[in-house]
Amino acid sequence: MNAAALFAGGLAAGLAAGTASCTAVQGGLLIGLVARPGDRSGPSRGFAPVAAFLTGRLAAHTALGALLGLAGAAVQVGPRTRAALLVAAGTAVVVLAVRMLRRREAGCAPERKAPAAARGDPDGCVCPDGGHGQGAAPPGRVPSPPLDSAPSPLLHSAPGAPLDSAARGTGSPGTGARSPALARAAGLGMATIFVPCGVTIGMEVVAVGAGSALGGAAALAGLAFGTAPAFAALGLLLRTLVSARLAALAGIAALAAGLFTVGSGLRLGGWLPDLSMPQFGSPAAAAGRALTGADGVQRLTVWATAEGFRPGIAVAAAGRPVEIAFRTKDNRGCTRTLAIDGHDVVLPVTGERVVRLAARPEGRLRYACGMGMYVGFVRFERSP
Repeated sequence: MNAAALFAGGLAAGLAAGTASCTAVQGGLLIGLVARPGDRSGPSRGFAPVAAFLTGRLAAHTALGALLGLAGAAVQVGPRTRAALLVAAGTAVVVLAVRMLRRREAGCAPERKAPAAARGDPDGCVCPDGGHGQGAAPPGRVPSPPLDSAPSPLLHSAPGAPLDSAARGTGSPGTGARSPALARAAGLGMATIFVPCGVTIGMEVVAVGAGSALGGAAALAGLAFGTAPAFAALGLLLRTLVSARLAALAGIAALAAGLFTVGSGLRLGGWLPDLSMPQFGSPAAAAGRALTGADGVQRLTVWATAEGFRPGIAVAAAGRPVEIAFRTKDNRGCTRTLAIDGHDVVLPVTGERVVRLAARPEGRLRYACGMGMYVGFVRFERSP
C-alpha cells in the first residue's frame, strides 16, 4: 500500500473513530496549557499553545510511525508498559488539576475585595483565570510598590525622558516566557505517544505492516491530522473556561479525566480487583464454554461489542490448546483492539480474528481492550 493510501486511512480513522477515543485518553494532558498565575498576556492565552501542542503531537506520531515502519514491532510498547504509562500520565493530570483548583481558591486576596468592587469588578477580584489576583494590579495599571520597598526608578526618571516600554504598556508582555511556554505545550503534545488510545494502537499495527519508514510515518501522521480538530476544540474549550472565570469547572473536568486515565491503566495492567469474577458474587458467571473439535483443539467465540466482550467469562479445559474467535460487527470502539497474553490484537471493524493459545494450566486468562475500559476472562478448569 502506498504512502498516500496509508495517510488517507489514518486520516479517516482519526476523523471517524479517534475523536472520542483519543481525546478521552490523551485529552487530560491539555490541562497543562492553562494559564499560570500572573501570566495574563503571554502565550498561555489564544491559539498559540494549542497549535504548539498539535505540532508536537504530529511530530511525535510521524517519528514513531517511521520507526515502526523501519524496525517493526521491536519498538512497539507492550501492554504492561503502556498500562504503567497510562497510570503515570493520569497521575500527572490529576496533580495539574489539583494545583489549578488550589490556585483558584487561593488566587484572590480577601483584603483587596472592597477596592476591586469599587473599581466596578462585581466579583471583587479576579483569580488566576485571567485577572488581578493577590498582589496584582488590574489591567492597564502599573502595580504600586509596597510601602517598605525601595523607590521605583520609573518614579524618578528625568523630566521629559521617555518612559520604559513596560510603564507605557506598549511593550510585549510575556515575550520572555513565550518560548518556554510553547516548548512546554509542544512537549505535552509529544507525550501523547506514550498514552495511545485504541485507535492509535490499531494504526501502529498498520505502520508495522507498512514495511517502510515513509509508509509508517504516513499512517500515524494521518491519524494525528484526523484527530487534530477534536484536540484543538478541547484545548480552546479548556482555556475559554479559564478565561471566563470557570477555572473550577475546567479543573474538575481535568481531575475526572486524570482519574479515568489512571483507572484505565490499572485495569489494563490487571492491577485492580476483578469484581466481575464469580467469587465476588457477580451474576456474570453465565459463561460460554469451549467446544472441542476432532483435532483436540478447543474453540471459543467471543463478540467484541461497544459495551464490552460477550461472554465476559468463557470456560475451557486446562491442558488443551484453545482458539478464540473474536468477532466484531461495525465496531469502531475500544474493544476493537485488545491486549491478551502479553500481545496486542487488532480486530477488523466487521469480521473475525482468531487468537491461538497453547495449552494452559488451571487458572484464568485475563484480557482487556486497548484502553483498559473493558475486560474479559477465560477460566481454565480441570477436565472431568
